[in-house]
Amino acid sequence: MPTADAVLVLTGTFDPTADLVIEELNRRGTPVFRTDTAWFPSRLAVAAGLDGTGAGWVGTLATDRRTLDLSAVRSVYYRRPTAPEFPEEMPAEARSVAAAEARRGFGGLLSALPCRWLPPPGRAADAEYKPFQLRVAAESGLRVPRTVITNSPEVAREFAKSIGAPVVYKPFTPIRGTVGGRSVAVYASVLQGDEVEHPSISTTAHLFQEWVPKAHEVRLTAVGGRLFAAEIHANSEAASVDWRSDYDSLTYRVCDPPPEIAKAVIRMLDSLELPYGAFDFVVSPSGDWTFLEVNPNGQYGFVEQATGLPITAAICDYLEGTDRS
Repeated sequence: MPTADAVLVLTGTFDPTADLVIEELNRRGTPVFRTDTAWFPSRLAVAAGLDGTGAGWVGTLATDRRTLDLSAVRSVYYRRPTAPEFPEEMPAEARSVAAAEARRGFGGLLSALPCRWLPPPGRAADAEYKPFQLRVAAESGLRVPRTVITNSPEVAREFAKSIGAPVVYKPFTPIRGTVGGRSVAVYASVLQGDEVEHPSISTTAHLFQEWVPKAHEVRLTAVGGRLFAAEIHANSEAASVDWRSDYDSLTYRVCDPPPEIAKAVIRMLDSLELPYGAFDFVVSPSGDWTFLEVNPNGQYGFVEQATGLPITAAICDYLEGTDRS
């Protein structure tokens, strides 16, 4: 079945966030073609050509049930696709070559589509680097915590001593896995005593920040210049350090960011060349906002569900090109 003038959704098989967007696009009557790059090449075929006239790539993506006309893609919602999968019996060397060719060939073809991306994958990948986003946040006028990145226990100890306040350790990337048959995750943690100079710090890069006193936190979701902010109130000890560790204890309240914060957020997204960002802030008891991080493709469904903020609608407006941005 051909699909014209469609939104191409690239994401994994299970993605409730993408489901919200797809359901809203379906309600609006906008064609959607959902696929995962993991389906290539066994369950997803690509065929595209370029005739040199400047008309761009012409061709299709096809599964055994649907076909997408590449020239008719209006936008791409780049959520969290997974890597192409190859037969287990393929030798490791061949699999490595095939993966590289798929990334540059199949992935390169998709990136060449002349349409809106939310977010552009290259820009999103750059923005995932915490050192980069912290620098851009500060340049954009946002308050950021005092921070050090090191693999030296001695440097970590001196940093903690110099700031005279509790020190927080944060992983650079989400760390989740299984230990002893149980799911585990590494969240932000306040270091106690000798933990700040533990010998294991020398094994890799670590990020340490000053602890910022908080009245509550804010998740601010920006979509095409529109801002949706919600206070996050933690009602457990674990969530007061990292609210992701205890969702059941959280309560939410819609709020408006101060004008100077709103302007700085827009400046930061402009600098990062991103149309979307899920920002996390700490709000101190005195009302000061401190930037923690931005996720260029972060989840927002839990905030929308709790507050009714129309974030899905804003994303669909952007993907349809009706947001006036």
